[in-house]
Amino acid sequence: MSTRAFITGVSGPELSAAEREFIRSERPWGFILFKRNVEAPRQVAELVEELREVAGNPDAPVLIDQEGGRVQRLGPPNWPAYPPGAIFSALYDLDRALGLSAARLSARLIAADLAEIGITVDCLPLADVPVEGADAVIGNRAYGTEPGKVAAIARAVTEGLEQGGVLPVLKHIPGHGRATADTHFRLPRVDTSKAELERTDFAAFRPLADLPMAMTAHVVFSALDPAHPATTSATIIEQVIRGGIGFQGLLMSDDVSMNALAGSIAERTQAIVTAGCDMVLHCNGKLDEMQEVARETPELSGMALQRAARALASRKVPQPFDRLAARTQLDALIDRAGMAGA
Repeated sequence: MSTRAFITGVSGPELSAAEREFIRSERPWGFILFKRNVEAPRQVAELVEELREVAGNPDAPVLIDQEGGRVQRLGPPNWPAYPPGAIFSALYDLDRALGLSAARLSARLIAADLAEIGITVDCLPLADVPVEGADAVIGNRAYGTEPGKVAAIARAVTEGLEQGGVLPVLKHIPGHGRATADTHFRLPRVDTSKAELERTDFAAFRPLADLPMAMTAHVVFSALDPAHPATTSATIIEQVIRGGIGFQGLLMSDDVSMNALAGSIAERTQAIVTAGCDMVLHCNGKLDEMQEVARETPELSGMALQRAARALASRKVPQPFDRLAARTQLDALIDRAGMAGA
């Protein structure tokens, strides 16, 4: 069936009649869940099932931000806590193999949690490379400050998710690490030279260009496009994301409702589509905004449709997995990082 090129949130733990009608009539490609949608495992599983049923698509992707640390939509007491990316970085510094093993284990365990309730996409890994003085919005979510290390840990996270049958979303391409503002509230501007960006920020994304999906950064890179953030910059999408980094998968915007973007929701949506993003992401569950996004979003077609189909087709069947043994091993590694002062 045909769908429109957007991913939508919903307002609460169950669908309202108005949301059901919206989904039926506007046909979003996928859905994204937040803490406001989460009460208990069975309830989330039922919500996920209903989203797909109302959409008329049993394979509709359902996304979530389940990183670990402070970005974890599913948490105790119903789901385990997971470490932030900085833990993997600290372990990597002790022993590269241990850092990669911990990252892979954590992602594999997260994938098991998600698969049990029908969630098929995790907005992970991050390849952002933070610098001193940057806003704390990335902070300890990052896997380090050296591009090669960040890419290696991000690859291990990707492997863990894929082994559990969950698709990864690489973020925030082409890099959020230098941002001096939280894009939820205002637009950051990065004045670093193109050569330095290519050596550091973009370099962490290049080895991950084969991932099936990626999410843009609402960040202005003045050396490349002083007027537009990456999300709405045709120059950055064509020359950097598709060109220099070489990412050819499905490109989705970060949340269109974030205050980093200017204009009405409709104008932002138009700008995202015009710049070359394949998919518009809307997260806050406000129905009036959802309707604006839907009105301005085209049918999924052409290269965007091909990329979306390729992404979904790349999802693997979960491999056999001893969950208890994996959690025991991960906890031991976290303890080791703690003893090392991480």
